[in-house]
Amino acid sequence: MFEPRESPLASVPVFAWRMAKFFGFAMTIASVALIIGILGYRYIAEMSWVDSLLNASMILGGMGPMGELNSDAAKIFASAYALFSGLVFISVMGIVLAPAAHRALHLFHLDENDNNQNL
Repeated sequence: MFEPRESPLASVPVFAWRMAKFFGFAMTIASVALIIGILGYRYIAEMSWVDSLLNASMILGGMGPMGELNSDAAKIFASAYALFSGLVFISVMGIVLAPAAHRALHLFHLDENDNNQNL
C-alpha cells in the first residue's frame, strides 16, 4: 500500500493525495456510523430526527447522551452504540494517522546521504 523501506520518500503531492484518500475513507466510516446511530435513536428510542442526530453525534464524539431513554430497548441500543462508537473512533483515528505515521517511520530508514529528503 505504501512505498517499501528501500524506496525513496514519497513526494509531497503523493503524500498529500494519500492523506486525502485516507481522510475520505475515514469520514465515510464515521458517516455510516452516524447514520446507524441516527436511525437507531429515531426508530428504537423514538426520538425526533434532530434529537436522534444530537444523541448519535454526541456519543460518536465521545461526549455522552443528551436525551432521556424511556424503554429498555432504547437503553440497550444506546449502550451497544456507545461501545460501537468507541471502536469507530479508534479505527478512524488509526486510518487518518496511518500515512503520517508511515512517513515519519520511513524517514528513519533513509540513508544520511540520500538527497531525496522531501518533507
